Amino acid sequence: MKELSLTNQIVIVVGLGSSGIGAARFLNYNNKNVIVFEKSQEESFNEITQSLRAEGIQIEFNKPLTFASFKAYLSNLSAIVISPGIPWDHKTINQLREEKIIVTSEVAIAWEELNSIPWVGVTGTNGKTTVTRMLDHVLNNSGVTSNVGANVGKAASELALAFQKDPEQKPKWLIMELSSYQIESAQKVSPQIGIWTTLTPDHLERHGSMEKYINIKRGLLEKSSTRIYNADDKYLAKHRADLPGGKWVSTKGPGSLTFPNDLWLSSEGVLMENNRALFNSNILHLKGNHNLQNLLLVTAAAIEIGLSEEQIRYGINTFKAIPHRLEMIYNDKQLEILNDSKATNFDSANIGLKATSKPTILIAGGRLKKGNSRDWLTSIKERASVVILFGESRMQLKSLIEKSDFDGQIHCYSSLNLAVSKAVKVSQSLNAKSILFSPACASFDLYKNFEERGNHFRELIKEAVN
Repeated sequence: MKELSLTNQIVIVVGLGSSGIGAARFLNYNNKNVIVFEKSQEESFNEITQSLRAEGIQIEFNKPLTFASFKAYLSNLSAIVISPGIPWDHKTINQLREEKIIVTSEVAIAWEELNSIPWVGVTGTNGKTTVTRMLDHVLNNSGVTSNVGANVGKAASELALAFQKDPEQKPKWLIMELSSYQIESAQKVSPQIGIWTTLTPDHLERHGSMEKYINIKRGLLEKSSTRIYNADDKYLAKHRADLPGGKWVSTKGPGSLTFPNDLWLSSEGVLMENNRALFNSNILHLKGNHNLQNLLLVTAAAIEIGLSEEQIRYGINTFKAIPHRLEMIYNDKQLEILNDSKATNFDSANIGLKATSKPTILIAGGRLKKGNSRDWLTSIKERASVVILFGESRMQLKSLIEKSDFDGQIHCYSSLNLAVSKAVKVSQSLNAKSILFSPACASFDLYKNFEERGNHFRELIKEAVN
């Protein structure tokens, strides 16, 4: 917490999300005078409000992110801590900088405490969570303690506080999933190992351009001591010669690529480290070629950390799918139902479609994000017999799909409840092999996050098939 050690004046934490709560508790434990600003009404946070106030943390509700909210505190305000959801160049944030107020982030203050532990920083548009969880599982199953945090698992500041209270909890490694928002606002983070999974357009509403989005991701890899890249990703492969040097993995053999790779799959599906056979990829119990890419990235990182071939093989073989990412929630051998709520953009949803058994009934919808829908639409035509759309973007998506010359059925509903009911009915009449819930959209039209959306889908399916 070097940034915040110059003064013991007020530190304002913006937002009562998980990162804001973690930051407030961490700063309070370190004797900072913390006030939390929350734009919403107090009624939405009764339980957590009581807990934080009992710890001596002041909370101010109905405080929107406007300069007026901070005016009364300026004379005693030393710093503000923002969550990943707040743009780093927000107008109010820039006004506070002009007032010489330190602006930092939850991940940045946690880094100051946690940088004595080596980090694996996992970034990319898609695949981050699976790589993060799989690597953590492989390490812990091999006796190498690790914790997951930042964009998945616990907030980085929550981990920092836990280790301060009990240093014996400290693991040998931290596996930290880092979104572009978190990297942008924590530029000192320098992982021991950086992994770049994929790169496709996402969060352009926030960053404004692909160039800025790419440069944020690239910045993390530049500051990493060891770098691991996915050579199957079109962008990464195209810019390979321009990226900071590192290890490259691919599901394709040496003859199909211009550049040699450090880890790849043979035609028989065997993982090869240069010319040394490791183990067959069929030990992975996850669907889709994208998960073979994830497997290679995890194996490369595990080798770098020092695990043996046998330790890695055992860890991969015992790893199960993560919730909300192509999660199999029903399978009676005639019909499989998959929860892919984490697919919040076209590219991620396209990956899910490619992994299903066809004919597929696709359920999609939510709050539409900017992005290229071309490949997603192509996969719909190839694999889906019925598309059921719900939520805010249903009519926009219907128009997109109709213009792509899709010749299957399209149904639109306001709610997920109605969409699921229709999907189950038509699956029986059309002998569908799969029902895939892969929204291709953000969840914020109807839900707090993709987890709440996925949990609701799981509950609806449980009711419908029982």
